[in-house]
Amino acid sequence: MSKPVEITNENFEELVLNATDPVLVDFWAPWCGPCRMMGPIVDEIAEETPSIIVGKVNVDDEPELATKYNINSIPTLLLFKSGAVRNTLIGLHTKQDIINEIF
Repeated sequence: MSKPVEITNENFEELVLNATDPVLVDFWAPWCGPCRMMGPIVDEIAEETPSIIVGKVNVDDEPELATKYNINSIPTLLLFKSGAVRNTLIGLHTKQDIINEIF
């Protein structure tokens, strides 16, 4: 059983850019209602999909990452493969929508 990992500016390169597995990154904030609704969905994906790494970036704590990846609306999910963004999902999505975009 896996939980999302907290991603920061300090560990981003190691956990996301250098990862050999796909990485799903949830850009969120604690005050964001849709983010709080998306959180449990992202947690379920982390638990049920061991073939990917799931991480969360709190945009309030890591504004540099939000700026670097042009996060203008939250929640935003970015899917990284081989260190590059391969897909972007903005707003609230179902678990199945997200899984379909990963695979």
